Amino acid sequence: MKIMRPLSAVGIVASAALVLAACGSDPAATNSSSSNSASAPAATGTADVECGGKSPLSAEGSSAQKNAIDIFTQQYSKKCSGQQVNYNPSGSGAGVKQFNANQIDFGGSDSPIKDADAAAAKTRCGSDAWNIPMVVGPIAIAYKLSGVDKLTLTPSVAAKIFSGGITKWNDPAIKAVKGNESLNLPDKPIQVVSRADESGTTDNFQKYLGAAAKADWTKGAGKKFNGGVGNGAQGSNGVATAVKASDGGITYVEGAFAKDGLTPALIDSGSGGVELNAANVAKSLDAAKFLKDGTNDLALDLNGIYASNTAGAYPLLLTTYEIVCSKYSNPDVAKAVKAFLTVAATDGQQPLSAKGYVPIPQSLQTKVLAAVKAIS
Repeated sequence: MKIMRPLSAVGIVASAALVLAACGSDPAATNSSSSNSASAPAATGTADVECGGKSPLSAEGSSAQKNAIDIFTQQYSKKCSGQQVNYNPSGSGAGVKQFNANQIDFGGSDSPIKDADAAAAKTRCGSDAWNIPMVVGPIAIAYKLSGVDKLTLTPSVAAKIFSGGITKWNDPAIKAVKGNESLNLPDKPIQVVSRADESGTTDNFQKYLGAAAKADWTKGAGKKFNGGVGNGAQGSNGVATAVKASDGGITYVEGAFAKDGLTPALIDSGSGGVELNAANVAKSLDAAKFLKDGTNDLALDLNGIYASNTAGAYPLLLTTYEIVCSKYSNPDVAKAVKAFLTVAATDGQQPLSAKGYVPIPQSLQTKVLAAVKAIS
């Protein structure tokens, strides 16, 4: 078994430098019928904002949402002249740590804070910390394999690849997946690339494997990759760059990064291969529930989505959260955080489609705006 080791710094590029285009925009995508667009309507409207407060706000965390935060910041500056947000896409683990250490005004994470982190956040805030979902995006199982431009994977096969149970591209289990029968799969090693840093993307991906392929993924979840195989790279752009540089590579990465030499695999959860695109992701969001229903802590329970086999629904997605204090000790920080998040949840949503994200459904937008309004 090949043990995971960090890659060298070559090819690891700051994600902020990457200009991203929309993912999976082909209307003829597999299982992407017109009925998929009838999912929950996207967030709409313009922000009614009380501008002012601290500027610039400081924030850090998820690299998956860096391009979305750039859009939010642009819209925020238009709405509130002179107001700025400085965001460092250092990864979810770093964002939570910096937030809990009171080094930043809000954090960004690809999974909700809980347990010890939530307790530390409460100590830092002097009040409960809330998870505010603001950016939704698919996670791609992205690969580079010469001559193979349409590969379908089941959760079981994906789990075996990322835990070392399947090591060659011509493994009979891959060939047996419906849609792969006619593929010319080479006798070539599968080169797994995972996140070397702590990442909510890793956490969500491993939770997906645990929910959708319980018998084949026994490695658990968490922000560190537990598969024990392959190589590691820093950040979303790091893993994408590493796979692009190596024919036969595969990784898990936010959908917006699965382009320019990478191909997202279709996922077959039991109802046929489903392509990664916005309509198919939105169909999965229809089933989303909250871990703490009836509160302003809006952490989503995604396990039901991950284990679903709804026809035409792309189940592998993540939600990035802005981690905020429900009560800030500094009213200037509270005022600016509320203004920024209000703009992000309204004016900032529609432009996200051009960067490969999925605007939050209107039903979720209503809950988000109510939670933001309740911050003091």
